[in-house]
Amino acid sequence: MIHMDNIPITVRMLSKLFPLRFFFAKFTKLPLIGKTMDKMFFENDRIFYMPKDKVINIGQKIYEDDSIVLPSEVVNYFIDKSKHHVIMNFCICRSSKNCEHYPRDFGCLFLGEATLNIDPRLGKQVTKDEAKEYVKKCREAGLVHLIGRNRLDSVWLKAKPPEKLLTICNCCECCCLWMMLPNLSREIGAKVTKLAGLEIKVTDKCTGCGECAKVCFVNAIKIVDQKAQINDNCRGCGRCVEKCRFNAIEICLGKNSLANSITNISNSIDLS
Repeated sequence: MIHMDNIPITVRMLSKLFPLRFFFAKFTKLPLIGKTMDKMFFENDRIFYMPKDKVINIGQKIYEDDSIVLPSEVVNYFIDKSKHHVIMNFCICRSSKNCEHYPRDFGCLFLGEATLNIDPRLGKQVTKDEAKEYVKKCREAGLVHLIGRNRLDSVWLKAKPPEKLLTICNCCECCCLWMMLPNLSREIGAKVTKLAGLEIKVTDKCTGCGECAKVCFVNAIKIVDQKAQINDNCRGCGRCVEKCRFNAIEICLGKNSLANSITNISNSIDLS
């Protein structure tokens, strides 16, 4: 049970404002205000969606030395690299929305030295093994990882400096903060992206039923002439692949996708 009365008042206020995120996101499209908001909340962000292992079509070696072949192993790589790990007591997104589909107490996992500044009422320090077991439970609950440098988390958690905080968010399609992506400016929205080399293909098995479009939280799927079409808004979360009961959508990774992701994330974060 999540007792919001036990957390800082600033976090409670943020939770109350959460439903208004779509409204506030639109201001990022105004030139002057957008630049200010970018600097305050999104500067130097680099965030990637990690599709579930089971939706990846592994038809070839996708990492040069075979040490990392699945998205979940990218998460474990950074858990191993970090000395500090904090599991949040709750998900502020699902708690704010009173989510009925996924566990509200499965919050983000934060890594890095900046976690030492997180209010202990919000989360707890854990070992590497505990962190790995936690993200495994999140995946088993149907949640999708989002990993990278997210300045917004550094701001609301007062976990500074932002370059020493790595976010591993466990997202659902119904309450995710980043449902506001279509409302954000193009420049800010581009900081939350799919893996390089990730491809999603709609095959001839598609019947145009539209179930994939319902689960897409960034409006990246449209049904045209009784067939799903995926546009550039796609962040590669893979939920559509899992949802399709006709197995009509395939997701593949290039052999360097995960290696490049590790490099990109490492270049934006200092976990030493």
